[in-house]
Amino acid sequence: MSGFLESLRCSECVDWGEKRNTIASVAAGVLFFTGWWIIIDAAVKYPKMEDFNHSYHACGVIATIAFLMINAVSNGQVRGDSYSEGCLGQTGARIWLFIGFMMAFGSLIASMWILFGGYVVKGKIQQECDILANDFQKVDGDFFLLLEKPVVYPGIAVFFQNAFIFFGGLVFKFGRTEDLWQ
Repeated sequence: MSGFLESLRCSECVDWGEKRNTIASVAAGVLFFTGWWIIIDAAVKYPKMEDFNHSYHACGVIATIAFLMINAVSNGQVRGDSYSEGCLGQTGARIWLFIGFMMAFGSLIASMWILFGGYVVKGKIQQECDILANDFQKVDGDFFLLLEKPVVYPGIAVFFQNAFIFFGGLVFKFGRTEDLWQ
């Protein structure tokens, strides 16, 4: 039984070089789609403003704008190989890319802040307050402490939406090669 995979030659079966741009584009699209699908699911599952503040969608919109900004500039423009004219030339392309990455990292950090500040810590404080309030209920002659489970999924959804969009942008930017375009 040992060594049964030795006869397979996977490196000779598939030539990934020619399909690199296609694979990277599809992977980035799937990541981007998954991010938005998760947040749409959270918005449908928790339509009340108390459970999911709809202003948190701004994080995903900023991440999407950053995705577009990062991928609007080619690597050749940043290096100065193919872009010498226009508004600020190579420096303008680098500034544009830098602002795009700042927006992407900012939305990712903001989504972590929303997750922990708006849901994890708030849920923990709510549970402790319920315990201190001695919210007991009599069931069949015995007293039980009723704890309502805090809602955390919208915070997780905001974080994963921004993480998937961020990594989708990185895959789309750095997973493709520009050699096949020329």
